[in-house]
Amino acid sequence: MYSASTALLEALGDSGVTHIFANFGSDHPALVEAIAEARAHGRAIPMIVTSPNEMVALSCAHGSAQLTGQAQAVIVHVECGTQALGGAVHNAAKARVPAFIFAGLSPFTQEGELRGSRNEFIQWIQDVADQRGIVRGYMKYSNEFRTGKNIPQLVRRAMQLAHSDPKGPVYLTGAREVMEEEITPVAIEPDCWRPLPAAPLPEASVAEIAAALATAKRPLIVTTYLGRKPEAVHELVRLCERLGVGVLESVPTTMNYPHDAAMYQGNHWNHPFQNQRLAEADVVLVIDSDVPWIPTINRPAESARIFHIDIDPLKDSIPLWYIKAHRSFRADAATALAQINAHLGRAGWDEAAAGARIQHYVRLHDERAKQIEGREAPDGDTITPEFLTAAVRRAIDADTVILNEGITNYPAICDHIARTKPGTFFASGGGSLGWNGGAAVGMKLAAPERTFVALTGDGSYMFSIPSTVHWMARRYKAPFLQVVYNNRGWKAPKYSALAVHPDGYAARADDIDVSFEPPPDYAGIAAAAGGAFVRTVKSAGDLDEAIREALRAVREGGRAAVLDVWLPAL
Repeated sequence: MYSASTALLEALGDSGVTHIFANFGSDHPALVEAIAEARAHGRAIPMIVTSPNEMVALSCAHGSAQLTGQAQAVIVHVECGTQALGGAVHNAAKARVPAFIFAGLSPFTQEGELRGSRNEFIQWIQDVADQRGIVRGYMKYSNEFRTGKNIPQLVRRAMQLAHSDPKGPVYLTGAREVMEEEITPVAIEPDCWRPLPAAPLPEASVAEIAAALATAKRPLIVTTYLGRKPEAVHELVRLCERLGVGVLESVPTTMNYPHDAAMYQGNHWNHPFQNQRLAEADVVLVIDSDVPWIPTINRPAESARIFHIDIDPLKDSIPLWYIKAHRSFRADAATALAQINAHLGRAGWDEAAAGARIQHYVRLHDERAKQIEGREAPDGDTITPEFLTAAVRRAIDADTVILNEGITNYPAICDHIARTKPGTFFASGGGSLGWNGGAAVGMKLAAPERTFVALTGDGSYMFSIPSTVHWMARRYKAPFLQVVYNNRGWKAPKYSALAVHPDGYAARADDIDVSFEPPPDYAGIAAAAGGAFVRTVKSAGDLDEAIREALRAVREGGRAAVLDVWLPAL
């Protein structure tokens, strides 16, 4: 029998999906049967990856799409499974990551009228009025399969929307009776469903932006996620090196500019001070950034001219957003930068002025590099975040992929891991913790030959559902190294409280309910769930050897590894 579920599997495969991260339930008999039937006949379908936790499933798809640009599929169980996707829905939406989510619906018949009619008590309890409404505010597209006859078209439309900028997740549902429907296969023309091409800058604006950068005394580019496309990084380096333009990352979620390149001027997060590079800039070009600065603390000079290029310049999913840009454009970063570079090649620029700017930024870059190196010095036997991150950096190569969910240690990790190649550094792009473990599994499945290292706070480690993550890593042969920056509590809420009430009761209290003392056995969780190589490291002298052994276990032993590294307690 060729069913609607068979059509769904084929449509996903034809759309480029290689992995389905699945958490099956009572609404999926037709899919389970279609998968078994395909295997029995040797027909190719995407790999089914059993995901005991739904948030981990979507985090896997999220990570895979970040690395490859290709949406993967997630299957969950009715409205309960949809809600259990939890913060991963927020993360995928805010990171503009393409993902295909399918959830079943409770059967709509109850007296055996159709195959799939209700036969379990839970199907009344799970019948809700507006299941799609649970995630509607986060989706690029949502719809319901009402017949199997047009499933290929709806899957293609969903994927077209998911992969068109600004990218994002899509959500489809289908009741048991629909997914059981016997249908005739439908052939469609794939070219009709391609994502929209990258948007360029208007030609007149290319010249305006190029001239502003070329004639400024202190031009600066601010970016967060430009590095989602490696070609954008190459064009940015070319532009900055020829004109002498500094680059400042604001809460970076990708590797946007090589940290060892002279125009790189660092990264700014929630630092409670004015960034001097931003303060002195007379022309600022913001490219692909949701939060280029926090204006109550850190902002450009009032006299600075601000240009803004973004795949999502209006930020229409953020109710309060503006940066007072002189001009703002919806355009693809790689395309826009290539246009500016091409214009400069035709029009030329003042090379003497560019040389003076280059000298200025080289001096500042070198000063910053010395400061960062100084922070990596050991503090007796104490392990600091800077010392730990530098030790990881020394043990890996330039192609190793870093996942950063260090939260209060975001800046230290970014500074001291110091990535130099596009596609080797990622953060979640959202604000819901627990992305790193599932994302590492998804990335490893997408690129088995590469090494992945997840650097995580102890709070975000617990949010990641490590028992599920490490079971999946073992079952599907997706080993990675996970390093826990263990300060025995939630430092972020403590910092937030003290920032607003520096002299309040919380500042004087011994306990503000953010401590994890006594700490869980983080390493032991991974060992029990997934047979991971584990070490708890409390002494600086033991760190290098522990990292070497852990990486050996991942690369040679095919085992995931967890290092529970104790930092000073919060």
